[in-house]
Amino acid sequence: MLVEYKDFTKADLIKMEAHIDLTKNAEAAKRYTAKMGCNNMFFTGEFEKGKAKFSGVGSTMMYCQDRMKLEESFGQELPHMTQYKIEGHFLTISNANGDKMKFIEPDWD
Repeated sequence: MLVEYKDFTKADLIKMEAHIDLTKNAEAAKRYTAKMGCNNMFFTGEFEKGKAKFSGVGSTMMYCQDRMKLEESFGQELPHMTQYKIEGHFLTISNANGDKMKFIEPDWD
Protein backbone atom coordinates (compact mmCIF):
# COMPACT_ATOMS: atom_id res chain seq x y z
CA MET A 1 0.00 0.00 0.00
CA LEU A 2 1.43 3.39 -1.02
CA VAL A 3 1.50 5.70 2.00
CA GLU A 4 3.93 8.47 0.99
CA TYR A 5 4.43 10.01 -2.43
CA LYS A 6 4.93 13.60 -3.55
CA ASP A 7 2.22 15.93 -2.26
CA PHE A 8 -0.50 13.27 -2.10
CA THR A 9 -1.85 12.82 1.41
CA LYS A 10 -1.83 9.42 3.05
CA ALA A 11 -5.63 9.65 3.30
CA ASP A 12 -5.91 10.24 -0.46
CA LEU A 13 -3.57 7.34 -1.24
CA ILE A 14 -5.58 5.03 0.99
CA LYS A 15 -8.88 6.25 -0.50
CA MET A 16 -7.57 5.43 -3.99
CA GLU A 17 -6.28 2.05 -2.74
CA ALA A 18 -2.89 2.84 -4.29
CA HIS A 19 -0.62 -0.20 -4.15
CA ILE A 20 1.91 -2.38 -5.91
CA ASP A 21 2.01 -6.17 -5.90
CA LEU A 22 5.51 -7.66 -5.97
CA THR A 23 4.33 -11.26 -5.70
CA LYS A 24 6.45 -13.57 -7.85
CA ASN A 25 4.68 -14.81 -10.97
CA ALA A 26 5.78 -18.24 -12.19
CA GLU A 27 4.92 -17.34 -15.80
CA ALA A 28 6.75 -13.98 -15.81
CA ALA A 29 9.24 -13.81 -12.95
CA LYS A 30 10.07 -10.10 -13.25
CA ARG A 31 6.54 -8.89 -14.08
CA TYR A 32 4.56 -7.07 -11.39
CA THR A 33 1.32 -5.12 -11.06
CA ALA A 34 0.04 -1.93 -9.47
CA LYS A 35 -3.14 0.05 -9.06
CA MET A 36 -3.08 3.77 -8.43
CA GLY A 37 -6.78 4.49 -8.21
CA CYS A 38 -8.18 3.59 -11.62
CA ASN A 39 -6.45 1.34 -14.13
CA ASN A 40 -4.66 -1.94 -13.67
CA MET A 41 -0.98 -1.21 -14.20
CA PHE A 42 1.92 -3.54 -14.98
CA PHE A 43 5.69 -3.22 -15.16
CA THR A 44 8.95 -5.12 -15.15
CA GLY A 45 11.10 -4.85 -12.04
CA GLU A 46 14.51 -6.12 -11.03
CA PHE A 47 15.90 -5.90 -7.49
CA GLU A 48 19.42 -6.68 -6.32
CA LYS A 49 21.46 -5.43 -3.37
CA GLY A 50 19.56 -2.17 -2.91
CA LYS A 51 19.41 -1.39 -6.62
CA ALA A 52 16.13 -1.36 -8.54
CA LYS A 53 15.32 -1.18 -12.22
CA PHE A 54 11.79 -0.59 -13.53
CA SER A 55 10.69 -0.63 -17.16
CA GLY A 56 7.80 -1.47 -19.45
CA VAL A 57 5.20 0.46 -17.45
CA GLY A 58 1.75 0.14 -18.98
CA SER A 59 -1.90 0.09 -18.00
CA THR A 60 -5.44 -0.45 -19.10
CA MET A 61 -6.98 2.65 -20.65
CA MET A 62 -10.01 3.68 -18.58
CA TYR A 63 -10.62 7.26 -17.50
CA CYS A 64 -11.57 7.85 -13.87
CA GLN A 65 -12.36 11.43 -12.94
CA ASP A 66 -10.30 12.80 -10.02
CA ARG A 67 -8.03 9.73 -9.99
CA MET A 68 -5.75 10.20 -12.98
CA LYS A 69 -3.12 12.56 -11.51
CA LEU A 70 -1.65 9.90 -9.21
CA GLU A 71 -1.69 7.22 -11.88
CA GLU A 72 -0.02 9.40 -14.50
CA SER A 73 2.66 10.57 -12.07
CA PHE A 74 3.40 7.03 -10.86
CA GLY A 75 3.65 5.73 -14.44
CA GLN A 76 6.05 8.48 -15.45
CA GLU A 77 8.29 8.33 -12.37
CA LEU A 78 8.54 4.59 -11.68
CA PRO A 79 11.10 3.97 -14.48
CA HIS A 80 13.37 6.59 -12.87
CA MET A 81 13.44 4.89 -9.45
CA THR A 82 16.81 3.19 -9.04
CA GLN A 83 17.13 2.18 -5.39
CA TYR A 84 15.11 0.28 -2.83
CA LYS A 85 15.27 -0.11 0.92
CA ILE A 86 13.32 -2.39 3.24
CA GLU A 87 12.94 -1.19 6.84
CA GLY A 88 10.64 -3.25 9.02
CA HIS A 89 7.30 -3.39 7.22
CA PHE A 90 8.17 -0.52 4.87
CA LEU A 91 9.51 -0.60 1.31
CA THR A 92 10.91 2.65 -0.04
CA ILE A 93 11.92 3.07 -3.66
CA SER A 94 13.81 6.20 -4.66
CA ASN A 95 16.02 7.88 -7.21
CA ALA A 96 19.23 9.90 -7.07
CA ASN A 97 17.26 13.18 -6.88
CA GLY A 98 15.70 12.17 -3.56
CA ASP A 99 12.24 11.47 -5.00
CA LYS A 100 10.66 8.51 -3.25
CA MET A 101 7.64 6.27 -2.94
CA LYS A 102 7.02 4.63 0.43
CA PHE A 103 4.91 1.50 0.79
CA ILE A 104 3.73 -0.55 3.77
CA GLU A 105 2.26 -4.02 3.99
CA PRO A 106 -1.50 -3.30 4.38
CA ASP A 107 -1.86 -5.54 7.42
CA TRP A 108 0.54 -3.29 9.36
CA ASP A 109 -1.10 0.09 8.88
